Amino acid sequence: MSTRTVADKADSRSIDALPEFPLFEWTPEGDDARGSRTEDPETVGARRRARSAAREAASFTLVELELDLPFVDESAPAEATPTDGPAPVSSTSSSTLVLAEGDEASAYSGRAAVLVDEGAEEDLLLPFDVEIIPTVDPTLPRWAGMLGVFDLETTGVDTDTARIVSAHVGVLDEDGVLVERREWLVDPGVEIPAGASAVHGISTERARRYGRTPAEVVGEILDAIRSVERRGIPLVVYNAPYDLTLLAREAARHGVQPLDGNGLVLDPLVLDRALDRYRSGKRTLTATADHYGVELLAAHEAGADAVAAGRLAQELARRFPVELGVSAEQLHAMQVEWCREQTARFEEYMRRTKDASFTASGLWPCR
Repeated sequence: MSTRTVADKADSRSIDALPEFPLFEWTPEGDDARGSRTEDPETVGARRRARSAAREAASFTLVELELDLPFVDESAPAEATPTDGPAPVSSTSSSTLVLAEGDEASAYSGRAAVLVDEGAEEDLLLPFDVEIIPTVDPTLPRWAGMLGVFDLETTGVDTDTARIVSAHVGVLDEDGVLVERREWLVDPGVEIPAGASAVHGISTERARRYGRTPAEVVGEILDAIRSVERRGIPLVVYNAPYDLTLLAREAARHGVQPLDGNGLVLDPLVLDRALDRYRSGKRTLTATADHYGVELLAAHEAGADAVAAGRLAQELARRFPVELGVSAEQLHAMQVEWCREQTARFEEYMRRTKDASFTASGLWPCR
């Protein structure tokens, strides 16, 4: 390696951090050792968003390097995938490529790709065209790279008696983009109080006309959540004890197997109270999202609330990288303790100022 000059900035992140999406497979075409890239159709949208994010983020310095690299013999058969090892070589030549200095990425823009390994004696030239493929935001902890989101709209505030009216289960990628979604409208079998309808906009008449029975829907909601849990994806639920407890009550009511409690849950309400304890003002989803600059266009619509809660969790991760830079398992356990402490403080306040006999449950995430 010799002359290196700063050329530009771009964002190039490790391709290993985008779970569930096969980024590309390399296949030879006749005698052309460069081969071609065949993309899984489901990755096209994610790849397009990733390129756009790379152009906007501009966080890695690009340098121009003059490299003595293996010369690729294009007449030789190509069998290796992009990460399987060196390509066939017959001689060496000097090449100039633009690379992201110090990055861990294994794919770069250009006619050829180079894997930069500080511990190796030489860099590796790969014989095919590739592009910069950013994945997980390097400012986010691993758990925030893919999040499940869940929200209910209901007939009331009492988890023992309220019924589900609508529900949303989805998955967000590292950019907060909704990549999976399921939604349900439910006929709860009881009148929806006018006050509840005024909040979420679903009347008894609409639910009866278009909604399905809870006996059908509750099992589907639970299955959708289990699908998220099986993949090891944390589930974001704002004020989790309300939604998860009410869902458990509905499961018992309709003879459906409830969640086993082994899934990882993230609750932005608990996180915010722990990380910014002394901030005055309301801690509703609308107020908290506004405080952190997270857009919530249709408050109290299950899908909008679920997505906003997921994006809020990601924003909290960016704002508090030290406190939240732990594993999802550790963070789940931390929230159990935080919620217990928060409830104890609230209980003490209520007994001191309003009702000496006041009690509240500090169990989290389900009561």
